[in-house]
Amino acid sequence: MSGHNLQRRRLTLALGGGLASGLLLPLASAAASCAAGSDWAAPLRRDLDAMAAQLTRTLKPWSVPARVFTPEEHGLAAGTGVLATPAIQRAVDACAMAGGGTVRLSQGDYLSGTIVLRSGVMLEVAAGARLLASTNLQDYPEHRAQRPTVQDSNMGMNQSLIFAEGCERIGINGKGLIDGRGTKDNFPGEETIGATPGRPFIIRIIDCKQVVVRDIHLKDSPCWMQNYLNCEDLLIDGIRVENQANHNNDGLDIDSCRRVIVRNSFINAQDDAMCFKGAGQRTAENILIENCQFYSTCNALKFGTDSQGDFRNVLVRNVVLGGPASDMRAINRRKADGGISWEIVDGGTLERVLVHDARIVRAESPLFLRLGDRGRVRPEQKRPGPGVLRYIVYDRISGDDNGMRGSFFTGVSNAQIEHVLLRDVDLTMAAATAPAAVAVDIPEAPAEYPDPHMFSTVMPAYGLWARHIKHLTLQRVRFRVVGKDARPEVLADACRQ
Repeated sequence: MSGHNLQRRRLTLALGGGLASGLLLPLASAAASCAAGSDWAAPLRRDLDAMAAQLTRTLKPWSVPARVFTPEEHGLAAGTGVLATPAIQRAVDACAMAGGGTVRLSQGDYLSGTIVLRSGVMLEVAAGARLLASTNLQDYPEHRAQRPTVQDSNMGMNQSLIFAEGCERIGINGKGLIDGRGTKDNFPGEETIGATPGRPFIIRIIDCKQVVVRDIHLKDSPCWMQNYLNCEDLLIDGIRVENQANHNNDGLDIDSCRRVIVRNSFINAQDDAMCFKGAGQRTAENILIENCQFYSTCNALKFGTDSQGDFRNVLVRNVVLGGPASDMRAINRRKADGGISWEIVDGGTLERVLVHDARIVRAESPLFLRLGDRGRVRPEQKRPGPGVLRYIVYDRISGDDNGMRGSFFTGVSNAQIEHVLLRDVDLTMAAATAPAAVAVDIPEAPAEYPDPHMFSTVMPAYGLWARHIKHLTLQRVRFRVVGKDARPEVLADACRQ
């Protein structure tokens, strides 16, 4: 950091109860007198470590029968530009009828529209082979989910390159490439928080069990890269995702799934990189994320926005996340809007989440918690009230080259965030180059779409601003700023009994 004036202060404090009064908390105190403590954090860590150990022991790839089927054996004609979809589908169907096995793409390029996976089928794109998505929308017939969810009613997500519903023992693997060719020229459309007509996903897996996605390289979807909804025993291991070609280019979306491992993977996405959702309105629980890199120009690691279902027991460890580095592809900016963003705005409960040993780089807001009241559900459903966001731990979090906005946690007056612990946090931010927002002037905006940029490019504190939160504990926390910044390091609600 030579050549910079680096402000350093170390925080040890706790905050219990309270409403938004704009009181600047004392720094370097042993603890506030009304501290609620963090006695719940140690049992939570033990429980989540045990959960992760059990997942690691028991969640293994399913045993694929030795049978191999190829499109060439099922009528694929030779020649550049020949649509391989019918031959690939015949190979998939034959594989399933035989009791399962591998459908192997191994001889160069395969141009295809929608492929429907069946139970017992592992789709392999071998080293040197490419599965190329057709750029003709007519090659993507709609597949409407049999069980309606918020994603179908509000997002219109009915087209994809690879689709499965109600299957067991399915997967995608191989050292080859799946290229969605999803550029704005091939698949034009507007950036949206609603429907994405004319822009298929690459992978959509619904209501399936024993799903394995390993080693594959995924590139340039017209929209989200992959969506796993209401699945059980989902294993994602060693994948590489580069989704920097279009709007709404999420990297990996896991919705209402149970017993999940994501490990040893790299994602660089224009939109959210690693994103959890609750639109399936089923409980999502027992999830392990480890040894991954997540980069995004939106949110690198996120829960939301759809949060209609409950979400609990999540352990994230040994990850690097933030904005894309200069040697990575990026069609927007280089900084992420948010590093770790947990958002509950559609009812539902998010609880018992621990992130430890994480490095956050190039994020405008490294940490973001939002409890709001948008209340988006299916049209025939009653609007829910505010949800619950509680028992959240950030432990051994470091990082630098972050932006000037600052981290912030905010609920609303009738729904406060509860029980949050920051421990051994050391984050470096850029100094403000514009006036900061005044805390008392920041609206609650309960129904606004939640994103870290929702209020201001410069928040009231360079480290952490907190409002409508009960039992916030900071232990050995340090926020640094490169240069001079008139803002306080931490600004939070008053402490009340």
